[in-house]
Amino acid sequence: MPRAVLLPLLAWLLLASPPSMLHAAERSVPSSEPAPGAAERIALWPAGQVPGEGAAPRAPHVIERSADPTLPDRYIDDVDAPYLVVYRPARPDGSALLVIPGGGYQRIVLDKEGTALVPALVEQGGVTLFVLRYRLPAGRSDRQAALADAQRAMRVIRAGAAQWQLDPHRIGVIGFSAGGHVAARLSTGYDLPVYPARDASDQLSARPDVALLLYPVIDMGPHAHSGSRSRLLGDHPDAALVAQFSMQQHVRPDMPPTFLVHAQDDAVVSVHNSLLYYQALTAAGVASEMHLFAHGGHGFGVRMPAALTTTQWPALALRWMRAQTQERAP
Repeated sequence: MPRAVLLPLLAWLLLASPPSMLHAAERSVPSSEPAPGAAERIALWPAGQVPGEGAAPRAPHVIERSADPTLPDRYIDDVDAPYLVVYRPARPDGSALLVIPGGGYQRIVLDKEGTALVPALVEQGGVTLFVLRYRLPAGRSDRQAALADAQRAMRVIRAGAAQWQLDPHRIGVIGFSAGGHVAARLSTGYDLPVYPARDASDQLSARPDVALLLYPVIDMGPHAHSGSRSRLLGDHPDAALVAQFSMQQHVRPDMPPTFLVHAQDDAVVSVHNSLLYYQALTAAGVASEMHLFAHGGHGFGVRMPAALTTTQWPALALRWMRAQTQERAP
């Protein structure tokens, strides 16, 4: 068959194929998550006290999308009882990051923006990571559920600083894509009263000491990622709702220092999201640093071709984090 005919035919077959054929590698892997009660799994909320949730939470779905066991690519959804998974270095340097993975407010990516960070940030950088499984908007009227989980996570980490050998003044947040939107909401709204206090941890500050945002969703207006906006705000949000969740409009001088990373060829979340946020940060006098790379697309995490300059971001981020500590030192 001539190539000119074959290629369009193959494209049509892919589009016409049922989802089960397109995603044949997807399979449920619930046992890949730490079991409740495991040392590395920390429940965010006291049992039965997750704000707005029932007493009997659903079991979350954990799905593996990769057929390559050396490159896992799991996601999780239906999280009713949020929790953290902890990755501790052999030689902790006292710093920690709350990791908020992306997934378009539809799912939470666990490996590309979670476990894959361990070699660079934990093993080489000495940073303790707390990867958040947070509540998603589907089926919830409370649009602040993810922010409540992020605030609570920061407080729980601070409350356990001595246990995890952490400096309570060196606890930051890193967010990716829609998780970057949650991290920006935390950075700008760490003191918003979005849930009633549950225990002594809630007397602690939820302000991150630093914020790192990678290819973040920021704008809910003309530069919005349409999927994130529709899942969080609905199909036809009014102007007030769009403004409330466009994070460049809520930047404040007492925010944490912020580190931004974006690829200019990102076809999913426009680089304008980072540009808008950076402009707002500098206008407010917030210490900030932005790295724009020519190539990388969207959702690269730390899995990038070695030839791309985008591979430099973890080393740049670690150096930047350490510089913030030095600048605060007396």
